[in-house]
Amino acid sequence: KQWYQRRVAITAGVSSLGDALAACGARVPGFKVRDICESYKDGFISFDDFIKVLSQVKAKTTFKDNIKPIEARKKVNITGGSAKSSDWVTHSYAEDEKLAFVDWINFRLNKDKGLAKRLPISEEGDHLFEALKDGVLMNKLVNDSVTDTVDERALNMPDANGKLSIFKMRENQTLALNSCVAIGCNVVNIGAEDLINGTRHLCLGLLWQIIRIGLMAKITLKDCPGLRALLDEFESLEQLLAMSPEEILCRWVNYQLNKIGCKRVVKNFTSDIKDSEVYANLLVAVCPADQGPIGLEPLNHQDLTQRAELVLQNADVIGVRSFVRAKDIVSGNQKLNLAFVANLFNTYPAMDDAGDFEIIEETREEKTFRNWMNSLGTTPRVKYIYEDLKDGLALIHLFDKIENGSVNWKKVNTPPFKALGGSMKKLENCNFAIELGQQFNFVLVGVGGKDIHDGSKLTLALIWQMMRHYTLKMLTHDGKIMKDNEIIKWCNEKLQAAGKSSSLSSFKDSSIANSTPIIDLIDAIQPGYINYELVTKASNDEEKFLNARYAITMARKIGARIFALPEDITEVNAKMVMTVFACLMSVGFMRDQK
Repeated sequence: KQWYQRRVAITAGVSSLGDALAACGARVPGFKVRDICESYKDGFISFDDFIKVLSQVKAKTTFKDNIKPIEARKKVNITGGSAKSSDWVTHSYAEDEKLAFVDWINFRLNKDKGLAKRLPISEEGDHLFEALKDGVLMNKLVNDSVTDTVDERALNMPDANGKLSIFKMRENQTLALNSCVAIGCNVVNIGAEDLINGTRHLCLGLLWQIIRIGLMAKITLKDCPGLRALLDEFESLEQLLAMSPEEILCRWVNYQLNKIGCKRVVKNFTSDIKDSEVYANLLVAVCPADQGPIGLEPLNHQDLTQRAELVLQNADVIGVRSFVRAKDIVSGNQKLNLAFVANLFNTYPAMDDAGDFEIIEETREEKTFRNWMNSLGTTPRVKYIYEDLKDGLALIHLFDKIENGSVNWKKVNTPPFKALGGSMKKLENCNFAIELGQQFNFVLVGVGGKDIHDGSKLTLALIWQMMRHYTLKMLTHDGKIMKDNEIIKWCNEKLQAAGKSSSLSSFKDSSIANSTPIIDLIDAIQPGYINYELVTKASNDEEKFLNARYAITMARKIGARIFALPEDITEVNAKMVMTVFACLMSVGFMRDQK
């Protein structure tokens, strides 16, 4: 890796690429190296692509046919590493993705008056990364994906001359990162400085996570009951909930194609859509009667790029030309084509009435737990708790995340699970997850591996204790984890020392409903930080909500990684309230030590 990365990129030439492969123990004849080079017209191969080439070489695959640039990128930029990386590490980012994200941001946020001076963002050069620098745009994009995540009153805004101090930028970016975590983004190894410095691959990676969450948020039975029609005869609603958005969108595309008699079947958003036939027919299928008309004329053109452009012109007619350009379709860019289809679905789902049936809706608690698990980079990613945890793997990975080295991987059964005996292997994993919980001294009376395997709601008892352990671990003192009464004592002492009149007797204290103890504690940790003119009297539910959202936003802004929602505070959900005060205590500890 060092050999490769110190050279930034490998020029697609026989000698340099051949030397790189040889240095990794793969000696390849010159004519075969030339075959590989021919596939990289821009003359550069990113490190990730090089690893793919190396693995294919060692697997003795057919070079000419199989070794191609990942997603056939037309242009890949090479940048230096992040502030947290070693000096010699280099990273690549796709220009096509940058352009797509610029288009989307300009489209989604163009009516935001607070961004009038910085939108539209130019596609040229580094204008996107400059626009992200102060953190305002990133926070607003988070809100666009998941409404009310950030109280925008708490943002540090530039002055009349567009100036903002580096300290204020850092606060905004800290808020953005903690808000991203709260909605389920994985921000490991991304810091506020990376966003301020415009570290390209990290900025684009985070932008994609935010945009993807927003795009996929409405691909649910609640928002589109007609999705029920995508199930096969013997499939259940629970199975639909467990499907990835990609799986659901593939089924949706095939459902629409079948409605108009098109025989094409889509299994992916790469090779299956390159000839534009699927998109041409899909647009015809979903086009509203009062718009268009849209036809299949683009398919009369043999040139695939020209055909793709004409298809996108049809998409523009009904207002869904986003993310992809003609070359992205022809090259089969999976990420951008997925985004294109998701946006099309959100705009024109075109699903028939599914009739009356009980919709299984994710609860607030389930959503919070799911976002927490995904923010830690749990593998596989959790989409629906009860289905996705049935094989125990995600839970076991999560234990290893919250306590590194706690898992004996020799005891873990991994996929593929065979039809005969596979269920028993999954149950063994679930039993092992319970065993791990017992090693952590969790209270799991009446909760067994079979409950997890069967998709019982008792699974939540285990997840909550994992989340609690992870939160309280930040407050470990002399090898002992803080108890609830110790957290309450510390909070009251901090409030009293700062001259605040508020206090709390427990995490069920009714005074928490107006958020005053939380807001005062934040101001005690960082004196003068709270703008009390924004704090309401909490005389009604709306005012209580505004206080709670402001409290959570300000807590995240000073560095607290909070997953609680405003409703958890206004309803005084003792479990989630505890995590809020624990996270604030952790921030207080760190500041006291400086």
